[in-house]
Amino acid sequence: MDLRQFLMCLSLCTALALSKPTEKKDRVHHEPQLSDKVHNDAQSFDYDHDAFLGAEEAKTFDQLTPEESKERLGKIVSKIDGDKDGFVTVDELKDWIKFAQKRWIYEDVERQWKGHDLNEDGLVSWEEYKNATYGYVLDDPDPDDGFNYKQMMIRDERRFKMADKDGDLIATKEEFTAFLHPEEYDYMKDIVVQETMEDIDKNADGFIDLEEYIGWQAYQGGDC
Repeated sequence: MDLRQFLMCLSLCTALALSKPTEKKDRVHHEPQLSDKVHNDAQSFDYDHDAFLGAEEAKTFDQLTPEESKERLGKIVSKIDGDKDGFVTVDELKDWIKFAQKRWIYEDVERQWKGHDLNEDGLVSWEEYKNATYGYVLDDPDPDDGFNYKQMMIRDERRFKMADKDGDLIATKEEFTAFLHPEEYDYMKDIVVQETMEDIDKNADGFIDLEEYIGWQAYQGGDC
């Protein structure tokens, strides 16, 4: 397909890639906008540019010459073509847009994976994570900040067990991603709600009163 056809296809896939049914349950967690630019293809393809590359990556493209942009785009298209048949399908393009928008999550997981897969077996056990994250607390029976860290460890263990679908306390890369970013997984939504409740409910009475809610909003920098 020529460049204009590709951009029009990209525009269509941008609209479809993260579209979700407007069910009430989906209002709990909204997907971020693909771009903060106006989505009007009659004026420009800037919105689709951000959606296709990710906003940060799109900024680097703005600094390239047309020749450099074309060369780099060619390399990206080869990555999009998952089955390597020489054609980019709508589904492949949709999958790429989703990846581009969540690249920071995958980069965070990769960074943390290296620090927690201590035996380099391609898995992260709860013991590995606990020792890498809380090792000094476990070694010191009475650290100054031990209480807070012990509470955090209990909370992390609960979340780790929720992410660990088969219950063996050993996380695959996908399960570890669910542990680090539970808001991205439907089966982790209950733990997200529970942890949010605990953060807001300062007196731990099981309810959120107006003062607690206002205090939490102020801490988050949001509007009440």
